[in-house]
This record gives sequence, structure tokens and C-alpha cells, in this order.
Amino acid sequence: MEHKKDLSRRAFLQQAGLSGIALTIGYYWPAIGKSTGEIVRADDVTELMSWISIDSAGKVTIFNHRSEMGQGTWQAIPQIIAEELEVSMDQVRVQYVTVHPTKYGPQPADGSFSIRGWYEQLLRVGASAREMLIEAAAKQWGVHPSECYAENGEVVHRVTGKRLPYGALVKDAAQLKPPADVKLKARKDYKIIGKPLHRHDAGAKTNGTAVFGLDKKLPGMLYAVVERSPRFRGKVKHFDDSAVTSIKGVKRVFKVRRPVFDSWYEGVAVVADSLWAAMQGRKLLKVEWDDTGFEHLDSAQIAARMQADLNKFSSPDSFEAALKQSSAIEAVYEMPYQSHSCMEPLNCIADVKDDSIEIWGPIQEAIWVQADLSERLHVPIEKVKVNMTFLGGGFGRKAFLDYPHEAALISKEMKAPVQVMWTREDDMSAGPFRSGALYKCRGGVDTQKKIFALQILSAAQYFGPGADKAPEPQALKENTGGIAGIIYDYYKTIPHYSFGSVAIKSPIPTMWWRAPGANTDAFAAECFIDELAHLALADPLAFRRAHFTFPRYQALVDKLAAISNWNARGKHQGWGVAITECFGSMVGQVVKVSRQDAQIKIDKVFALIDCGWYVNPDTIRAQLEGSIVMALGAAVNHATHFEQGRTVERNFHSYPMPRMNEIPVIEVHIMENEEKPGGVGEPGLPAFAPALCNAIFDLTGKRVRKLPFRLDNFL
Repeated sequence: MEHKKDLSRRAFLQQAGLSGIALTIGYYWPAIGKSTGEIVRADDVTELMSWISIDSAGKVTIFNHRSEMGQGTWQAIPQIIAEELEVSMDQVRVQYVTVHPTKYGPQPADGSFSIRGWYEQLLRVGASAREMLIEAAAKQWGVHPSECYAENGEVVHRVTGKRLPYGALVKDAAQLKPPADVKLKARKDYKIIGKPLHRHDAGAKTNGTAVFGLDKKLPGMLYAVVERSPRFRGKVKHFDDSAVTSIKGVKRVFKVRRPVFDSWYEGVAVVADSLWAAMQGRKLLKVEWDDTGFEHLDSAQIAARMQADLNKFSSPDSFEAALKQSSAIEAVYEMPYQSHSCMEPLNCIADVKDDSIEIWGPIQEAIWVQADLSERLHVPIEKVKVNMTFLGGGFGRKAFLDYPHEAALISKEMKAPVQVMWTREDDMSAGPFRSGALYKCRGGVDTQKKIFALQILSAAQYFGPGADKAPEPQALKENTGGIAGIIYDYYKTIPHYSFGSVAIKSPIPTMWWRAPGANTDAFAAECFIDELAHLALADPLAFRRAHFTFPRYQALVDKLAAISNWNARGKHQGWGVAITECFGSMVGQVVKVSRQDAQIKIDKVFALIDCGWYVNPDTIRAQLEGSIVMALGAAVNHATHFEQGRTVERNFHSYPMPRMNEIPVIEVHIMENEEKPGGVGEPGLPAFAPALCNAIFDLTGKRVRKLPFRLDNFL
């Protein structure tokens, strides 16, 4: 379904209302943007409303309009605004806002876009508030604003040294018209941007006062769990709740459904006055499912379908001719399906009344939820209130619309607030999942030890409506198309390339997963580029650099070689490299491995990111470390398989997460330059798996072309 796109596109510059003696300031910039859930490219511009509130005591509240799932918006957005507002983070309190598209603008958290898409607007919010406070002080002193400046939450008169705290100026500043234009600081003048400040949410998450979705409670709230079809699209044919109703506290048992793209997935809800009662009642529920009308696929059948679809491509004659002119090789790479497996399982509270809906929970895309509920339940959008809590991980899964909608339907049926809880088994077996993928790679090098021809064809499951009615692959053309995650200079320096993808048909629900596209494509691309380097008898890092013409890419390679001491390594000692690009940032990783009998040990990971202008280096390091750990798990620990249309791995005993003793030493470095900001939350993931597998080849001479594989039994 399409969501309404006219949520807000008006151009205005306005001052918000005054509450008591608090100054609340906000700006709204119109632009070309997307509010339909698409990943937005770095060179697109979007819109933003952000708010600052200053009370009479000078305490500054910055309202965070984005979800916080560990990626650091709770720190970065206030840190940006505070820089231009001239206050320290010790003077700042951070608070969530509810979704309000006409007041705050779009509020998604996707595509690592929170900073790269909004940083300049955030800076202007802080700078405009500062200038209003300076103007208010200048009027009190009877001087020109140019004679005044702001620092540390005060306005200072340069000549006399007089000072007025922001709290003493809020009444007067609230009456002023916000400036139409403001001058922003030069980077060299920053006091807090670029500094490794402690995160504002760290204390609350440590002492247990932070409110995640699972922590939120409402008066009179009921609890619900849902028995779901183990075959995704199964319908409820019949259920027997006679034993369920004998459990004390169980209120009702009824059929419910949730939307997954263009399908409705059915289940049976057990609602009780406690979570324990609901879960015990569910154990006694008997459901007969109608599993007709869709395929019940095994993993082996899916893999065979991918292989068959790859063989349907017709390669351009010009590319085939170029391939014959070079020294050529080919390889096939395979990536598995993956669960999101956030540490906090899905959950949501809904309170649906006759003319209003209110939601609380770990919502990654609040504005999409608001629009979806308004449209589907026929409630005016201004009557749908979505409250964000902290998220215990998101990775794209908590950007989906199904679980809030399901909670809303259950609340509507019960005429009471209801918290719907997903068990770990629900979360891991019901999907949607990251699609597996199969890649056929062919390529050749010329006498100059450079890539002359490169073809990468992929078969995977696309997400969205009609996934089980996928089209046939289109005829390929030379030097068209692309593959996610690779450095853009390859499109310029490889004379002949051919990229193509085909969507396989499958009823299994799939969707985005951290660094979508790049998290699978880059594995095949960067491993195969390493194979081409070996074919050319070239140093793998130097081979890559030879294809980079952009100085920014070359600087990344040089820095990566320096921090890892790459040029001092010996031959066949277990060094691997991969360099990827996605969401406006470039990441290079070097992995060092060693061998102990049949065990491969990851000794160290060097990670270098060029994300341009950045806010907090500690947050960047944390995101790259977390991305590498997640990539490690997906490479060697876990995968999702299917038998007769059912998920095999349903909990962490069969889908193991990396343990602390499995995590290698990770050394993170950040490039310093004057480039525009790129993403941080996702770009650190794609490079790890190919760098690891390339390191294993360097050590053992064996190529790893299928994930996951075992480090503890590498024969």
C-alpha cells in the first residue's frame, strides 16, 4: 500500500508558543524529501522541525525527534544544537517528542540519515535561538546586538562585561521574531562538536531508569500474546480455547491479524490481566491452521531457485568479448537468511478509543506508524499519537508497521490499553527476515594488473508487495546497473562491467536489515575483487588503490595501510582487507587471523571510517564496534533456515550470538576532513565479512564463499 505523502510540505518560519516563562523555539525548512520509507541518498535534502525550551532558571531542554536504538541520536542531536546555542551538555536535558509531522517534520531513523540529512538544520536551530537571546539582552542594555556575544548559557556585553543568563532573557526573547538567516560557526571554533562527550542516556541505561518499550506501563493495562502460524501465511481454520479460559486472569481469546506488505498474517490473541497469565493461557491454546494457497519451501529449494534464476540472465556480447580478452576467473558466493534478533523482542502498547489512538513502544519510524494507523483504522491523523521509548536494538525490524497495527486491533477489541508482547520465539520465527542471496561473479584482469571486466549477478528475495510474484530477470546491458556497497570509483575505472539482480519468488517475508543491500552485496564484491587481485599477483590493498582516482578514496587507503602496518606484514600470515561505501561513508577494514590446529583465531580488526563532518567520536567508535560484532555473528555464528515453510532457528540456543570471549580486539580510527557528514550506524558492517574471509585465504589458501562458516572447525 502507499502511504499518504502530504503529511507536511509547507514553507514557513515561525516562533512557537510560550508556556509559562519558557522560550520554545523551532524552525521548519521545506525541501525535497521522502516520507514513504525509502532510503534517502546523501545528496537529497529533507525537512526538519526541532525544538529548544529554556526555562527561567536557564535549564535547556532539547526535544529529540528521532528514535534512539543505540545509534546515538539522543546524544548527537542535542550536541549539535548545544554547540550553536552556546551551552554545555551539562546544562541540557533531553526529552522525546511524540510524532507530529506538521510541527516537527519527518521523524524516521533509517539509512543512517539522522545526522547526515539534518545537521545543518540542527545547527541553525541552535544558532537562531542564540541570536534571539542576544537580541533580547541587547535591548535590555540599550546596545546593538553586534556588541554582544553568548557563552556558557549567558549573553555578554563586550564593552562593559555585563552578563545576563538565558533564564533572565526568555520572556523578552519569546516576543521576538526568529532571524531569517544566521551565521554558523567555523569547525575550528567548535567547543563540543567533535569531542568525545559521555552520552546523555548512558546513566539512565546503567541504573535502570531508562524506559524501554518493555518497561512502559499504563493504569488498567492488559497484556496480550499471540499464537502465530508457523508457516507465515497460514490462516486460522479453527481454535479451541476451552482450556485457556480456565487460567486465572485470562480475559478473552480471539482471532487477530497484522499487515505484512500486501498480505494479512493471522493469529490468535490471548489477553489477560498479567503477562504470566497470557503466556500460560497460550500454552493451552489449540489452533488448526489452513496452510493452503502458498508454497512450503525448504532452504535447499530456495537455494536451487536462486541458482536457476541466475542462469536466466543473458550477458551482453560486448562484455563477453571483453572477458575473453582478459585473464578471467569466476566464483559463486552464498549468503544466508538472517533474523534481526534485537535483544529487546518486539512489543507495543496501544490504547484505541472511538475517535483516537495512542501508541507507546520501541518505534523506529513513528511517523510511518501514525500515517498507517490513521489510514487503516480511519482515524484523523491528528488523533493518532505515537510515543517513542528507547529501543533495545532496531536494525530495521522496528521500522515495520505490523506490530503497532496488531496492538491497535487488540486494544480496539478489548476497549482498553493493551501491551502486546512477542516472545523470543515469536520474534525469531515470524519474520520478516533479511533475505539470503546467491552471487555469480566473473571477471578478468589486463596486463597492467587492473580489472578489465567484472560481472556480478545476484538472486535474492526482494521485500515489499508481490514478493512471491517476482518478475523474470531483464536482459543485461554493459556498464549499467550497480551493486550495493562497492566504492563508486570502480564504475569509472573498470572498462567493462555488468551488474544484474533478480528477485526470486517466495512467500517468506523479508525486509531491510542493518546496511540493507550492502550487507550481502559487498561480501561477494569485495571477496571477488580480492580474488582478482590474487589473479593479478598484486597486493590486495594496492590493487584496490590502483582503481581509485578520487583523492578521498586514496587517502582512506593510505591511512588504512598506516594504522594496520599493512606494508610490514609477511606473506601468507593471515591479513585480509575490504573497503566498502554506503550511506555517504567509506569504511576500510583490515582483519588479522592466525591458526591453532583446526581453529581460526581472529587476532585483531582495524577499522577506518571516513564519515566526513562528525559529532562525537566515541559514538562512532561504538557504532563501528557494534557493527563488526553483528557482522561477526552473521559470518560465523548464526543463520535462519527453513524446513517445509517453517523457521528452524527459534531461539539463541540454535541462533547463537557472539559471546564476549569471541570478540577480537577492534581498533577504530576516524578520517579527519572537511567533507559533508555521512552515516555511521550502518556503514561499519559490510566490510567485515569479506575482510575476514580474505584474511583466511591469505593464511590458508582456501576461499570462503558461503556464510556462515565455523571458525572452530576450519579444515
